[in-house]
Amino acid sequence: MVPTSQPPPKNPARPDPDRIVATIVLALLAAVSFLPVLLTPIPAMVDYPNHLARMYVLSQNGTPGANPYYEVTWAFYPNLGMDLMVPQLARLMSVEDATRLFLLLSQVLIVTGALLLEWVRKKRIHLAGFAALAFLYCLPFSWGFVNFEFGIGLALWGMAVYLMLAESAWPLRFAAHSAFVAALYVGHFFSLGVYGAVLGLVELSRIRQGQTTHPVVAARLGARALPALALLSIMHVTAGAIGSQGNDWFLAFKPVWPLRIMNGYNLTAAAVTGLTMMTALLFAARRGVLRLEPPGIWIALGLALLYVAIPSRLFGTSFADLRVIPAAGLILPAFCSLSLPSRAWRMGALAAISGITLINLAVVFTVWLPYRADYAATIESFRKIERGSRVLVSNADEAGDPPFADLTAYPMYYAPTLAVHYANAFVPNLFTEAGKQPVRAVEAVRQLATPDGGLVSSGLLTAIATGRPPADSPRFVLTWYRDFDYLYVLGPRAANPLPDLLEILETSDRFVLYRIRRKS
Repeated sequence: MVPTSQPPPKNPARPDPDRIVATIVLALLAAVSFLPVLLTPIPAMVDYPNHLARMYVLSQNGTPGANPYYEVTWAFYPNLGMDLMVPQLARLMSVEDATRLFLLLSQVLIVTGALLLEWVRKKRIHLAGFAALAFLYCLPFSWGFVNFEFGIGLALWGMAVYLMLAESAWPLRFAAHSAFVAALYVGHFFSLGVYGAVLGLVELSRIRQGQTTHPVVAARLGARALPALALLSIMHVTAGAIGSQGNDWFLAFKPVWPLRIMNGYNLTAAAVTGLTMMTALLFAARRGVLRLEPPGIWIALGLALLYVAIPSRLFGTSFADLRVIPAAGLILPAFCSLSLPSRAWRMGALAAISGITLINLAVVFTVWLPYRADYAATIESFRKIERGSRVLVSNADEAGDPPFADLTAYPMYYAPTLAVHYANAFVPNLFTEAGKQPVRAVEAVRQLATPDGGLVSSGLLTAIATGRPPADSPRFVLTWYRDFDYLYVLGPRAANPLPDLLEILETSDRFVLYRIRRKS
């Protein structure tokens, strides 16, 4: 009997070398991207020192060292992510480390949430991780919108879990969805809005694809809205709030933000990296190698309309429209496919996105590392302030606005608010807005507080002190020379504008500290 020939055994599938390279690059980029937070005691993010000062107030509330000028008043309103978590973490470590840990957790949620959402959609890791790292220090994140960053990371996880459980029993789906809605409501309300909008757009896209019917989608959307409506009802009954009620549209900025979004410190780096990314995406789409899946088209169009329509200041929260851009950049990679025709294309794309990430990281390092000395000098200057004093902060810029001409100076904007902790002082521009923060000034000094955190210009203070106050002068500074004990003027060193009234105590490259000689 002649034995039959057997086919040779198949070789086991060999791993794709390009995918291995991409995975290694992604891991290295992630490690480098988390380094700035690990290497800097106080990250040089605009709002961060103000948040840190508030964490000190919350953590010391009810203790002998509590600040006498502030009281803690909890209410049923959103935007409390770090306010709830950091004081609990501070029981195990310093407040400074607990606040940094919260920021690091927010970054980890961003990256892992984007990866999980893509895995649920595609069963592979492809684009989302690189997009998340490219946006990790984009403008709203590098300016210190920490609760928003935490909320968006949580929203990515919520979207992934929602899609993962799409075919599960409805009680499980509803329970998981309700848990994320509650967590997002507490964490950051805008992130809850993004979460709800994206899931609604996904459901609507299913009608277009013939996967379901209008009544079914209407029922599902109604059920998904119930937890949010219940929370909003509780907030209304308990007299809660979502910030202030002011809405403003700054339409001239809407065409500009996409070119500034990628970097919060250097407009040139932001424009170069933003234009490079937009050009590469447009080129890939025109060549047909980048395609949005049907749900992705709905999400892209919906978020684009939201960006155009939403006020720039929503319920007193600034840069609301700006926040839509990174949300889209983190969500859409999970809903698109990229099929590059050759290894050269794949390596080129990998080099481009890595270059964008590394350019932004280089700028972050060059800003954050020197600020360690600047923040240390600010903290050292608090030793010259008598404990329990009132400390006014002004800006050398005559407009009193953030120094957009030099964004590297912007992280100094709120550094003097740390006097709230180090000198047990009152600082009027500590964030204390009802509906956003559970801290407010006590009645004795409440008329001097500026809950929106704005600064006045040193020129305005000079005009008031010399008897020439402008008609639109803020009320809280009309008698500043009697109400406050010390004055920080932010900006480069300059001549003392009021030598008879102000005594120089400390100078640095970024501020001058004066003692105010009380004037009747």
